[in-house]
Amino acid sequence: MEVYSKKHDHAHRRWRLLVGSMVLIGIIIIILVVMFFQYLNRNSEPVNPNSTESITIIIPTGTGTSEIANILVEANLIRDPRVFRLQSMIEGYDGWYKAGEYTFSQSMSLEEIMRILFEGKTATIRFTIPEGYDIKRITKKLAEEGLIDPEIFAEEIEMGSFDYEFVKTAPAGPDRLEGYLFPETYEIFTTANEHDIIDRMLYQFSKVFTEESYARAEELGMTINEVITLASIIEREARVQEDRPVISSVFHNRLAIGMPLQSCATVQYILGEQKPVLSTKDTQIDSPYNTYIINGLPPGPICSPGKDSIHAALYPADTNYLYFLAKGDGSHVFSETYDQFLKYKAQYIN
Repeated sequence: MEVYSKKHDHAHRRWRLLVGSMVLIGIIIIILVVMFFQYLNRNSEPVNPNSTESITIIIPTGTGTSEIANILVEANLIRDPRVFRLQSMIEGYDGWYKAGEYTFSQSMSLEEIMRILFEGKTATIRFTIPEGYDIKRITKKLAEEGLIDPEIFAEEIEMGSFDYEFVKTAPAGPDRLEGYLFPETYEIFTTANEHDIIDRMLYQFSKVFTEESYARAEELGMTINEVITLASIIEREARVQEDRPVISSVFHNRLAIGMPLQSCATVQYILGEQKPVLSTKDTQIDSPYNTYIINGLPPGPICSPGKDSIHAALYPADTNYLYFLAKGDGSHVFSETYDQFLKYKAQYIN
């Protein structure tokens, strides 16, 4: 009995030691877990909760989570790159962050930054170039929106290097890219400079003027500059969509017989203003853009035509019209003879 009692006491002591060790290990694990989560929470909080400063960073295409963590640390937006990597794995963001330009603040938490990078909420700004705007109006609009320095923009228009075939054939001079800054709504990075903005608009033009467009221009015996010049005139003359191909047919018919285009829009381009009625003096201005006194097309476009006007220039309606007249409601009437034109004029103008 005594031997059994000693063995029992020994086993009991071992059991108590084992339980005590397990409890101690458990306590240590709990403490470590608590410390770990405190560490995570502490390093997930904003670097500076009171900061109002914006910090812009760029995440290049193909950048991994570890590299992104380093970029954020260098920008002083997060405290510990290891916490960023770990939290990215926990949240399921690892490998799914999107490239782009982002604007953050030190007042943002790690979770906020990760979510923005995951959703791809890049730091961009939008601007819209309406159809029919010329370089002067485009410059004014972009400058008013704080996107460009007008002088730098003008230098890029005249002398900037842009790798597009149509730029090589554009008329040299301060208005070299007239007609090619495609009218569209754009979303650009906030760090985009004057060259970047111009290049973006030229790239959009290159997408609109396709290989089929080049082939059609060649079929018409026209250069791309001639097509866009004609399209720009159509853009400024037309107000109603269905009139565009018909107005185009009038100009094509006049070009075919060597008849001056007599477009008010080209004279308004020379004047730099939209006069509702041109004077006789206006139509006698000595300029290669004055289609009242020159035959054929002016040297270059007078504005940025939209897709519909470009299409109309390439695919005019099949008519014998040589004249058109604005009715005053945005639409036009068309005639084959000057006599009929005068009748319409008496009906709608006088």
